[in-house]
Amino acid sequence: MACDTVDRVIHVNVSRLRRCLLAASIAAAVAVPVTGTARPAAVPAPVPATGSPPRVATPAALAERYAAVRGDVVAAERMAAGHGHRRRAAMLRAMADPARRLLSFDGRDGGRAVEVFGDLAAAGRIAVLVPGGDTHLDKYGLLRAGALRLSQALGGRSAVIAWLGYRTPRTVSLAALTAGRADEAAPALRAFVRELAALKAAARITLICHSYGSVVCGRAAPGLDVAGIVLIGSPGVTAEDAGALRTPATVWAGRGSRDWVAQVPHTRLRLPFVTVGFGADPISAGFGARVFPAGDGGHSDYFRAGSPSLANIARIVSGQPAAEARGVL
Repeated sequence: MACDTVDRVIHVNVSRLRRCLLAASIAAAVAVPVTGTARPAAVPAPVPATGSPPRVATPAALAERYAAVRGDVVAAERMAAGHGHRRRAAMLRAMADPARRLLSFDGRDGGRAVEVFGDLAAAGRIAVLVPGGDTHLDKYGLLRAGALRLSQALGGRSAVIAWLGYRTPRTVSLAALTAGRADEAAPALRAFVRELAALKAAARITLICHSYGSVVCGRAAPGLDVAGIVLIGSPGVTAEDAGALRTPATVWAGRGSRDWVAQVPHTRLRLPFVTVGFGADPISAGFGARVFPAGDGGHSDYFRAGSPSLANIARIVSGQPAAEARGVL
């Protein structure tokens, strides 16, 4: 290879890397900072006492499960309070409200929580929300608010599950630019979907994957038995097209016109020890997803009340025809 050609290749790769790092800086500018004296992972919590998931989805079995998990939340709240982490303790006291319905909880390492909105026992349609970076117990309210709005939009005989089941990357970090955390999370998401499908064999299950959560869904997708995978605010899924996800599910994608993720370079840059980036843009025509209008919202607005994105996501979860965008990139 001629020297000038080598120089051009090096220049292109360095330029791509700089663009990826620039995109992370943009994300930092719009991310909501975590307040408090301790990083989320530094707050201690006990090992959960709740065992294997329920085998049946009867009201009685689910009520027993919710009560058992509530005990794990209360134990974590007491430990957080005992170590002076008042903000976390207050959040956990609210989570321990008897009206809340948690299938699982673990307060360690930033926290994991799987919460149900709606009546899971009666649900014929289930949406599983997979969140993106910087989602942990101290910011759980953002995920919960979105799940509540989707549950309200769906109405009866439906349930929404907020699945904070993995260690999310910080918005500004190398982990947020690579698939490592998604590879860690994918087995847990696959296992949860299998358990949910066994629990509710007749239900229609749809994954709603936001931001870095779409990378998790992409890594978990092969062979996953769900009706749909909805990618919103996605930086890519480490696949060049929807077919490469090797899933029987219908793949949908939407992005708000003011979402900063549009500026993220849609490429994968292989460096000596790490691969940076997530590949093709899911809303591009070449990717092959069914693209729906998501309105003029920003990166955190997909579940905004009255928004086109919320309405279309609800239609997809319900199995109804959703509007499809024209003039896809």
